Amino acid sequence: MSRLLRLSLLFSLFLIAAPHALAEASGLSLEPAAAVIEEGEISGIEKAADDFLGGINTKLAAVFFWDVWFWDNGQEQDTQLPFTVAWLVLGAIYFTVRMGFVQLRLFWHAIRITKGDYDDPEDEGEVSHFQALTTALSATVGLGNIAGVAIAISIGGPGATVWMIFAGLLGMASKFTECSLGQMYRQTRSDGSVMGGAMYYLSNGLRDMGLGGLGKVLAVMFALLCIGGSFGGGNSFQVNQSLNALQETIPFFGENRWVYGAIMTVCVGLVILGGLKRIAQTAEKIVPAMCGIYVAASLVVIIMNIADIPAAIGIIIEGAMSPAAGLGGFIGVLVTGFKRAAFSNEAGIGSAAIAHSAAKTPYPVREGVVALLEPFIDTVVVCTMTALVIVVTGAYDSTNPEFAQYIADKNGAGLTSVAFSQAIPWFPYVLSIAVVLFAFSTMISWSYYGERCWSWLFGDKSGMAYRVIFLIFTFAGSIITASNVLDFGDLMILGMALPNVLGVLLLSGKVKKALSEYEGKLNAGEFKEFNG
Repeated sequence: MSRLLRLSLLFSLFLIAAPHALAEASGLSLEPAAAVIEEGEISGIEKAADDFLGGINTKLAAVFFWDVWFWDNGQEQDTQLPFTVAWLVLGAIYFTVRMGFVQLRLFWHAIRITKGDYDDPEDEGEVSHFQALTTALSATVGLGNIAGVAIAISIGGPGATVWMIFAGLLGMASKFTECSLGQMYRQTRSDGSVMGGAMYYLSNGLRDMGLGGLGKVLAVMFALLCIGGSFGGGNSFQVNQSLNALQETIPFFGENRWVYGAIMTVCVGLVILGGLKRIAQTAEKIVPAMCGIYVAASLVVIIMNIADIPAAIGIIIEGAMSPAAGLGGFIGVLVTGFKRAAFSNEAGIGSAAIAHSAAKTPYPVREGVVALLEPFIDTVVVCTMTALVIVVTGAYDSTNPEFAQYIADKNGAGLTSVAFSQAIPWFPYVLSIAVVLFAFSTMISWSYYGERCWSWLFGDKSGMAYRVIFLIFTFAGSIITASNVLDFGDLMILGMALPNVLGVLLLSGKVKKALSEYEGKLNAGEFKEFNG
């Protein structure tokens, strides 16, 4: 174990030192919620590591995140579409058609399952459908919904909202397919714990198809990217960005950043050291509460500006269908909306399949049906609420001096905060609390994702080593200042889509067959209802 721990710590240092060159090479905006970091604030060690690894990661970016809209780079609008985003969207379109628009046909059934109408306490698994859904949602509903949407609209215009919703609806089919596979190939240990996720269906599922070699490569690639993403984008990045938002209303934390880091480390440690059941129990309380508060506040702003809603909707639709910049502008708005949806709901990333694999159910497809609600809640509901607040308050207008600096600095959290304050002057304080809760819930769920991948690589008994390293990164997030370090984790999360979508595409036939069988039983009334 000591040797494993040393190797793990070295791997951690590598992740901390990884550069922002990936984002620069790909033209990919990670839409951070923080204020811009000054060059002088970056430590010499961080900068040296960035310079050393910059060339290596630029080459990696050329492979994984190259701009598929490259022929437009010389034009004024310079539309950029990262390969990973295109890969996610094309996969979502394929899964939507392949599964017969399952997100529309079984939407109400998904709600009934989540409510517990079919819950049998004797079913095999660790958590309920509702707990699995909230655990997965807690990893996706976060700073991106608050900050990322604001920046996306300020860049792409109000019309990006339409394409964001459309991409969210398509992503529901991706979540259904990957989470069904997570259930199909899960494994139950002797102590009753459940192990599942993309690393299992990629390795075992593709092996069953005679593609064992490819499956092993994809599974290892996914696991490594997931572990890196959990330390960075799912942990340190969350601490750093939530702290940058919190210090706007509570300056003490800005002056004593380590205090916030210590508090978050203790709080996260109390949850993740208790394992999945404690994570699920925490998530099922936090997620509904924070989503409810945020959506309620959004509705207050919308109602207070109800007279302007028709005009705002008209601006959104016009911006989506006929932007001023012609065809190039239309593509730019569409890409911006699709980017935001892909970054927000993580449909096709494969992470949610880890949480849903542990749900109690005798039918794998049933949990996939539950999972399709995630992009709807995350993108179609929460992100759209942010978008409406930004549009109806005019916060996307860069010519307005009240909003211009936030847009120029890409300070999405600040832009959203000032938009809410137009109607609710004291809401920035509530938003600060919401940001912390969003970050906290994201961290505990990503700790579970990363640990499951870690255990798959190094064995079930190595989980504690992972948790210790995760908590080290939690504290580090409060004191790290280099934006390149913080962004790298998000890039690793996006990179998970490459092996995952390929594997899910190859295995989608098994899901289609299982879906047909499940719907046959559903239509025949064969399922027993417990709380219906």
